[in-house]
Amino acid sequence: MKFSFNGLKRPILVAGPCAAESASQLLRTAEALKRSGKVSLFRCGSWKVRSKPEGFEGIGEASFPVLQRIEKEMALPVSVEVASPAQVETLLRYGISCCWIGARTTVNPHQVAEIAEAARDSGLSVLVKNPVVADLKLWEGAFERLLKAGITDLAAVHRGFAVADASPYRNRPFWHLAIEWKRRHPEWPLICDPSHIAGCRPLIPEVAQKALNLNYDGLMLEVHPEPDAALSDAAQQLTPQQFEKLLSGLRVPVVPTADGRLSSYRAVLDEIDSELLSLLSRRMEVSRQIARVKMEEGLPLLQMERWREVLSSAVRQAGMLGLEPSFVEEWMQLVHSASLEVQEKVLGNQDSLTAGEQKSR
Repeated sequence: MKFSFNGLKRPILVAGPCAAESASQLLRTAEALKRSGKVSLFRCGSWKVRSKPEGFEGIGEASFPVLQRIEKEMALPVSVEVASPAQVETLLRYGISCCWIGARTTVNPHQVAEIAEAARDSGLSVLVKNPVVADLKLWEGAFERLLKAGITDLAAVHRGFAVADASPYRNRPFWHLAIEWKRRHPEWPLICDPSHIAGCRPLIPEVAQKALNLNYDGLMLEVHPEPDAALSDAAQQLTPQQFEKLLSGLRVPVVPTADGRLSSYRAVLDEIDSELLSLLSRRMEVSRQIARVKMEEGLPLLQMERWREVLSSAVRQAGMLGLEPSFVEEWMQLVHSASLEVQEKVLGNQDSLTAGEQKSR
């Protein structure tokens, strides 16, 4: 079955089990998702290489005759994760026209290059998950390698990033990175994977709604007929009934259009942003003047007591103004770091001038 992301109704819904466990499990899940009438793509982990070798790794190629049935008899397109050229070749041999590259694979440019070459000019549609590390260049590199191999029907999947402590999630969302990705690459659909960000069922609705609020193009969710008995990722898979309930409870924003009320508010924001930038420019100029005084008096650039006072005052003021103190603290730290960099440049320029004067003598 030929599949393409072009023309799909938003939100795009990709759903299915974490791993292919049996023909019965796959068919039961697919039948339930087909009845919902809302799923664009059936996802299935035929090969699931786990962190530890004793974990269940899917039934592999044995799942493909069943997946063919799902496509032909249920008219439900299928996507399978691939991590090697051999897996791509198997996918193509069975006529499956969509796959995804997982986070552990996206992080390895050599592996992605081999997959791209195996898929060259095949017409495959490919979902590319963000790499496990928070590196947009790696994510972009995967897309570029696929494009060079003639694979052009692409979509990005945001599944969060691995950090030492992602609490309360399994993977830290780092929403700002996904927003930056969407800003850089509006040409590709951006799909959120709440299952892998949340890591547990109770948090999935919250993550899914946030993604829709941020104007993502779709959601990728793990669904299993009996999640508690699943052989992998049991805690984050939904039953078909839970999946339906989740969808019915989500608010799907309308497609943005030109709106007079929004335009007027945005004009005010633009004016405020311009004022903020002017104030920042003035602040940096004062920082340069301060650097010159510190040099003349032989003072260190970092005045820790003064910095503590400034930060403490800003956080107190944030509370009085109804601002989130943690946001103001983070913002002030960025401004302070930039101010120190400006002062270091002034110091560096002065040192260069002094060295030049001594040389000329």
